[in-house]
Amino acid sequence: MEFDWSSPPFQFGGALTQQDVEESFEDPLAVKLLPDSPRFTTQARYFHLGRTVAGKGVFTIYRTNGKLIRVILARPFEPEEAFFYERKVSQALQQ
Repeated sequence: MEFDWSSPPFQFGGALTQQDVEESFEDPLAVKLLPDSPRFTTQARYFHLGRTVAGKGVFTIYRTNGKLIRVILARPFEPEEAFFYERKVSQALQQ
């Protein structure tokens, strides 16, 4: 998949780069979730938790048409998200 970076609705700060976000989507152990909130029913938005090659945790909210990924928000993991990611990875590796 390709990314649509035309006028993203957020600014990249010093913590993350565009490359970090793209690398997190290549993480084979990434966790992808579809929120079940009615707030997201008109335009499906997804949550993505993945790590970069350097091990940096990236939390992303995005939407997609199946060909392009449009990032709505990207930021480093919060401690709870890092814990959730590690737990899901551990569960996946035990199967």
